[in-house]
Amino acid sequence: MVAGRSLGRPFGWLWAAYAISTLGTWLAFDAFPLIAILVLHAGPTEVSLLAAAGLAVGAVLALPLGPWLEFRRKRPVMVAMDLVRFTALLSVPAAFALGRLGFPQLLVVAIVVGAADIAFTAAAGAWLKALVRPDDLLVANGRFESTTWTATMLGPPLGGAAIVAFGPVVTVVANAISYLLSAAGIRAMGGPEPRPAPAGQAPPRSRVGDLFEGWRYILTDSALRPLFLNTVLVSGLIMATSPLLAVLMLGRLGFAPWQYALAFAVPCVGGLIGSRLAPRLVARFGRHRVMRTAGTLRACWSLGTAFVGPGAAGLVFLMCVEFGLITCMGVFNPVFATYRLERTPADRVVRTLAAWSVTGKATVALLTALWGLLAAVTGPRTAIVIAGLLMLATPLLLPRHDRTPRPGREPVRDHA
Repeated sequence: MVAGRSLGRPFGWLWAAYAISTLGTWLAFDAFPLIAILVLHAGPTEVSLLAAAGLAVGAVLALPLGPWLEFRRKRPVMVAMDLVRFTALLSVPAAFALGRLGFPQLLVVAIVVGAADIAFTAAAGAWLKALVRPDDLLVANGRFESTTWTATMLGPPLGGAAIVAFGPVVTVVANAISYLLSAAGIRAMGGPEPRPAPAGQAPPRSRVGDLFEGWRYILTDSALRPLFLNTVLVSGLIMATSPLLAVLMLGRLGFAPWQYALAFAVPCVGGLIGSRLAPRLVARFGRHRVMRTAGTLRACWSLGTAFVGPGAAGLVFLMCVEFGLITCMGVFNPVFATYRLERTPADRVVRTLAAWSVTGKATVALLTALWGLLAAVTGPRTAIVIAGLLMLATPLLLPRHDRTPRPGREPVRDHA
């Protein structure tokens, strides 16, 4: 597997579109909470509602989109979702300029963008499987993973500087424009898109049972089921402790906002390293061993964040912990994403990815609320310790043996 080989012009446009929209998203990181606090003078309850509703309600609204998208061409859907996000986000600075911006509008925009995110991600996963050869899926997912960590590393500091210079609304404009450019990039891919249904045959009507087909497929698959539970729980526990760590660092430990941002930006280099190493590690040790080892190691770091101390030593300690966590994630994520695509038949990819994403976002919203209540009772450090201890048990959910992927409409092989 050669990580530097070309995957073709269409993939290049898809990669560029992903890079632009991801950078725009991270430029606007925490823009809505900042607007709610600084512009609308919202309190903690409203800010928490804004964060949770965008995930939870957006996930519920996206639920029927999976079956609807499964038998339709994916590129028009991806372009439409980009334009929906562009329009929704641009309404915020427009209302602000007119003096009409209110909290209900922010809430509606967060929900619309959340639902469009899920639909776009599911359609993009199905389109990627059709776009590149099976042998190239790991390389393609590795490039997306490295792009994600690059944007995570650069976006928040640049967005923070833009907020200081121009106010929080400007990053929302940048994010909206990034989705418009993403839509243009996807349109520029060119070439025909295979029909998801035989020529001349209309897509089947959506039924109520189709809403749950993604979960049904995941939970009846002996390999995807444990991976599903593992990834949903790990991401939920990591995100649930993020606000608590912010309270601990910016409050009791007295770190400045720029130090807090630095503590999470610099370790993202580990994501770049991990994503670049993933194809080479799979070629040498095999996919199952790499996925299980990286998935186990990434569970060992979160507990360390509870022991961050004040001053430069505490900052360096946290950076080291985050670097270890993110490096392991950088290796695990593209290998896992590739395996999930290979194991899922082409006619179930959208519903499976949508179900996965809906569950993940709902879990993050639920665990974030629960850990907020837990921290109010026990304190931030104790709540983070509890999450870290639960993380140590998550490797038990990883598949213990390599399994031959389920047969789909096309032959699927283990290319490790």
